Amino acid sequence: MDLKGKGALVTGASRGLGRELSRVLAREGARVAMVARDPGALEAAARAIRAEGGDAHPVAGDVGDKLETYAIAGTAEALVGPIDLVIHAASTLGPLPMPLLMDTACEDLAHVLEVNLLGPFRLTKALAGAMALRGGGAVVLVSSDAAVSGYPGWGAYGISKAALDHLGRTWAAELAGRVGFLAVDPGEMDTQMHADAMPDADRATLARPAHVAERIVRLLAQPFESGARVTVAS
Repeated sequence: MDLKGKGALVTGASRGLGRELSRVLAREGARVAMVARDPGALEAAARAIRAEGGDAHPVAGDVGDKLETYAIAGTAEALVGPIDLVIHAASTLGPLPMPLLMDTACEDLAHVLEVNLLGPFRLTKALAGAMALRGGGAVVLVSSDAAVSGYPGWGAYGISKAALDHLGRTWAAELAGRVGFLAVDPGEMDTQMHADAMPDADRATLARPAHVAERIVRLLAQPFESGARVTVAS
């Protein structure tokens, strides 16, 4: 995908991988709508990108809230034009410290699914139809190794990511030849989310979000198999 002049929407864009993806996309010439819940952090992230010459616009909203879906989509399109690329980077771990699945409340599992699965489902529904009518577009789903391996304490998060992967595969089959879907496992990164989940981890062993973002955007610059799941090597 040639990103120059394309409209892109990135969720979870106020920090971590989402922020770095927004920066790289803007550097490559995309007009980026940056979505996150915290207006202050989001505006600061967008301002930093604009200071580098990028075209970035904050869209404050909660992807886990069904009622905000069309407001997010409509505001993003009003700011950057038709959306050609969506990257679902927003995620939640659920309660901290992360409990075993047997100790996870139904309501906590439901909240994780709302943010990590239903949020991308609803937002993609709001945007992918227009992509298909225009004859092109791409949706990137940020996954995790917890989607394919079971880890104690990672149950709710892993379940949501496994379902997210399959959501992408299903949509790839249904929208074949019109919209491309790619699930990307970014590996372990030095982010606040990782620190929340594993506070004792050695940060020196973790990938930098900026480096991972560069690799993901390079993947998008070349043809990819829609419905595929790709692990981004550190």
